[in-house]
Amino acid sequence: MKDETEPVILDDPGRIKALSHPLRRRILHRLRTHGPATSTTIGEVVGANTGTTSYHLRQLEKYGFIEEIPERSTGRERWWRPADTPRDLRLPAPETVAPEDRAVLDELIRVAHAEDLELFRALPAEYERDRAWARLSRGFAHMTEEGLASFYEAYIRLLREHAHSREDAPPGARPVHIRLFTLPADDPDEGD
Repeated sequence: MKDETEPVILDDPGRIKALSHPLRRRILHRLRTHGPATSTTIGEVVGANTGTTSYHLRQLEKYGFIEEIPERSTGRERWWRPADTPRDLRLPAPETVAPEDRAVLDELIRVAHAEDLELFRALPAEYERDRAWARLSRGFAHMTEEGLASFYEAYIRLLREHAHSREDAPPGARPVHIRLFTLPADDPDEGD
């Protein structure tokens, strides 16, 4: 898998829209987690008919997120896998998005946030069930804007250093959801 050090900004509204559809996100997650599959096998897992699944697979292919495996595909049975894409995909700064495309970016953020909430809801039970794989940390720090940007880039480098693609993962590796978000705390100087 490509491992460029420069982030790739998702500045194409079509690519953002392709990722904002919940079923496409589930399909992409399924392929990244479990490897190659056909529209039929994916449809069974995600609860969609083959026609619907095929349409969404073609949309993901059109925007470069997945690719067909020609050597496994025969006749009408097409096999799909995640495309060899950079690991560091980032959203564009909202002010760089054309006003007519802002709703697409907002939808992607909303859908991703809903997924994250589901993961957070599962955390207590997963932590109880398997503490070796369900880890958590909460932090608080005073940082400058430049310091926070530096911390974020160091986090991405650390993630790259320890992460493996599904294909090159060593024995015992598992897919793991990892989330980092930062939010400003209330400014103590405001509101006095």
